[in-house]
Amino acid sequence: MPDPSPRFAHLFAPLNIGGIKVSNRILSTGHDTSMAHQGQVTDAMIAYHETRAKGGAGLIVSQVVGVHETARYTSHVLMGTDDGCLPGFRRLADAVHPHGTRIFAQLFHPGREIMEVADGTSPVAWSASATPSDRFHVIPRAMGTAMITEVVQGYAAAARRMQQAGFDGVEIVASHGYLPAQFLSPQINRRGDGYGGSFDNRIRFLREVLEAVREATSDRFAVGLRISGDEHTEGGMTEAGSLEAIRAMASMLDYVSVIAGTSASLGGAIHIVPPMFQRTAYLAPFAHAVKQAVDIPVLVAGRINQPQDAETIIATGQADMCGMTRALICDPDMPAKARAGRAGDIRACIGCNQACIGHFHKGVPISCIQFPETGRELIYGTRRRATTQKTVLVIGGGPAGMKAAATAAAIGHDVTLLEAAAQLGGQALLAQMLPGRAEFGGIATNLAREMARAGVTVHLGTEATAEMISAAAPDAVIVATGGTARIPPDMEFSEDAHIVSAWDVLRGHANVGGSVTIADWRADWTGLGVAELLASAGRRVRLCVNGPHAGEMLQSYVRDTMVGRVQKLGVEIIPYAQLFGADEDTAYFVHAANGEPMLVGNTDTLVLAQGTAARDALLSALEGYGGEVIGIGDCMAPRTAEEAVLDGLKAAWAL
Repeated sequence: MPDPSPRFAHLFAPLNIGGIKVSNRILSTGHDTSMAHQGQVTDAMIAYHETRAKGGAGLIVSQVVGVHETARYTSHVLMGTDDGCLPGFRRLADAVHPHGTRIFAQLFHPGREIMEVADGTSPVAWSASATPSDRFHVIPRAMGTAMITEVVQGYAAAARRMQQAGFDGVEIVASHGYLPAQFLSPQINRRGDGYGGSFDNRIRFLREVLEAVREATSDRFAVGLRISGDEHTEGGMTEAGSLEAIRAMASMLDYVSVIAGTSASLGGAIHIVPPMFQRTAYLAPFAHAVKQAVDIPVLVAGRINQPQDAETIIATGQADMCGMTRALICDPDMPAKARAGRAGDIRACIGCNQACIGHFHKGVPISCIQFPETGRELIYGTRRRATTQKTVLVIGGGPAGMKAAATAAAIGHDVTLLEAAAQLGGQALLAQMLPGRAEFGGIATNLAREMARAGVTVHLGTEATAEMISAAAPDAVIVATGGTARIPPDMEFSEDAHIVSAWDVLRGHANVGGSVTIADWRADWTGLGVAELLASAGRRVRLCVNGPHAGEMLQSYVRDTMVGRVQKLGVEIIPYAQLFGADEDTAYFVHAANGEPMLVGNTDTLVLAQGTAARDALLSALEGYGGEVIGIGDCMAPRTAEEAVLDGLKAAWAL
């Protein structure tokens, strides 16, 4: 392997973790892929992790492995409770190792943090004490000492199986408010026996787990701990308390991996997978404090999405390895590109959370809105080559069109893209104007770079017509003309009502009054983002949502962050509000559940955030075209950037 780029000399230096040598400092942290089936490793999961190993990740920590039957916190959790798991884990380790990547498994018990189970019922949840979980509204049962012993032995047995399967180590999950953290927390642990009360008693469960795991495995098998510093919840663990626990356990550990947040509260859960509102590498200072306190490697994650950020963290001694999970979901080849000095070719994660943790919360395999090949490696993992080169004309330079063009050209076709506007990006250019979402514009930058690398010819400021296309006579036409701001039909708007679209507000084309009502039909980023934008400018804002709550369509960590931001600005949120009409000073809604009138007076301006209407005139005009015509993205049916990019991938593969 050639020497790494001098720019990333620290990032590609090897690291010893216990008796294990890791080739570089790039880590894929433990994260649920939703690819397990009946608790077992699947071909899809193996292909997913092998792709990241091929791309150059130094260490992969695979997703949580339940250590006891009561650890089934979702219907798709991996289990390590019997020897039937061994063949699948062995296949996973054997797939990763040939690429020079090490693999550890997370050993896990959620305690009271139960999300859902296969049959839809609520199981008995167990914890240190019967202290409820606010987020999932679970009241657990306190574990007796016999059950504590049984669960501790479950950790040991699972660790033994992971070593038998060929894994290089295990990581005890004491982060995010899961069972070991529930014993550590004086807020949750209210026991009066030897597992509660004093710090030494509260850490006893974790100490017994580590002792049992060590006894069950060999000296060359790495044992680490993942723990949250600040849980970011009232009464939760603080960095000082977590640091005390890390110091107490350090002699039993080969490494410690630090993160933030807790599953137990809405505010704490945001930090499990922090959205783009959070600054990059924001947990490096805590990692530095831990590194100064212990003599074992310190791993850190938390919005580290670029190799230059990771290089800085390691070069300045703040941590020894950087978790870059979403960066690897977005671009599995990120390590190889950085090593070769091709940082400009990296497809940078934009922290949208839509298809990674968003898919997990829906119970479907994780992916990425920029790189839908992720999670679909068995279908798109090996790029096909065209047997016959075609001339392909792509109409529209939004995310759908750019993905289609880049993929088709990479497959081997001769591709030209026409964009009517002066700039590529489509609706992504609007999305990046929302407060705190400037990073979303990176999807356009990344896809434009992919087109350039693939050799796509791009013409900006060129409006395509059916006649122009017929004259050019390409073999295939991919229509990706996007959409426009939807104006709902049959609304009773008086002539003196002041009505503008959210798109015009973002473009700065609207004169907005001092008292604003937003009619939010989609319940996504747009209504919440425009509410924050206008409230920040000093307007009085009422956000009327046609649904049970604002941000209903968003991934929960994104939604909860945005709702928290607008609440601080004094935005009034009115749910179940279905737009009916407006006059000079009043917006009229009906309650979506009971049909009763809802009047919002003192409305100077009504802002319509009513979704997108398909711009499909060209697609319709090409119905009689002699060549192949494929419609993708919003011109087919208005959805999101995720579906647009996936449409583009599928269209190119279908050529």
